[in-house]
Amino acid sequence: MEGKNFISHLNMLCVEFNTLMESVIKNNISEGILLSGGLDTSIIASVASNFMSLKAITVGFQNAPAPDLEYASLMAKKLELKHFIHIFDENELYEALPKVIKITASFDPMEIRNSVVIYIGLRIAKENGVHIILTGDGADELFAGYSFLFGLEKEKLDFELKRLSEIMMFSTTPLAKALEMDAKIPFLDAKIQKFARNLDSDFKIHKENGQIYGKWILRKAYEGILPSSILWRVKTPIEIGSGSTILPEFFKRKLRDTEFLDKKKKYYEEDGITIRDKEHLFYYEIYKSILGIPRPTDPDEKTCPQCNSNVHQRATYCRTCGAYPI
Repeated sequence: MEGKNFISHLNMLCVEFNTLMESVIKNNISEGILLSGGLDTSIIASVASNFMSLKAITVGFQNAPAPDLEYASLMAKKLELKHFIHIFDENELYEALPKVIKITASFDPMEIRNSVVIYIGLRIAKENGVHIILTGDGADELFAGYSFLFGLEKEKLDFELKRLSEIMMFSTTPLAKALEMDAKIPFLDAKIQKFARNLDSDFKIHKENGQIYGKWILRKAYEGILPSSILWRVKTPIEIGSGSTILPEFFKRKLRDTEFLDKKKKYYEEDGITIRDKEHLFYYEIYKSILGIPRPTDPDEKTCPQCNSNVHQRATYCRTCGAYPI
């Protein structure tokens, strides 16, 4: 049971955050939003719909479970948004992959699974007249949305959140730029980042009804505004929400094991690249055909042991190949 001072402080913080978010979004007038129906995009959509007419875009992979579709539809209906749901197929996937791999300069499966969904969503938005679009990037890094943070001691948690805020990068911006669009990212506004930095971690990770939640302050700030099923929705990565999480199995069926092992050996011996699975191989071959074999731009800086690319000094994984931990 929290004390009166804690509750009073929480209420004050909620009002402060609501006011900040409203101010930030008013200064980022847009035409659309990539709406996943998760907490972050739903907050932005809810606030933005008071000031602008938005087209909402939601994307899912054909023949895959895509829970985002249900939640995004619920949110779009509540806000009376014009909602475009696009189910992409295998052909669209193959068409988008080389573009996404080139723009992100990555063959990390997790990055590509997420970014291909964003790219297709942006493309559909543009085809429907949207050139300035809102996205929900940054909330997980700033407000502790990732479950691996939940069990950390306070000192370690604060260290990890600081590290995440220093190295966070999002593919949305370069993907939008490549499509001649402008992505507006409210959570990355300097005022929101300052609020997050000054916020005690007790308000970021907290137990509610017996369950631990990240981004707790965001949930409490929009209690009574967002539908409960969205407000307390557990963090769902883009790849799971959109259904692109089935891609490892999808690519597994495309290549015989013997051929995979031969290619894995070849790329390790000839290129110095560690290939982890068939999906990883598929992306690497596209990467190599477009960008060549990864090489460090500065050999004196920290490099990835599995692909030789430079990595941030404080990074624990490689953005180029997805190696973790490094």
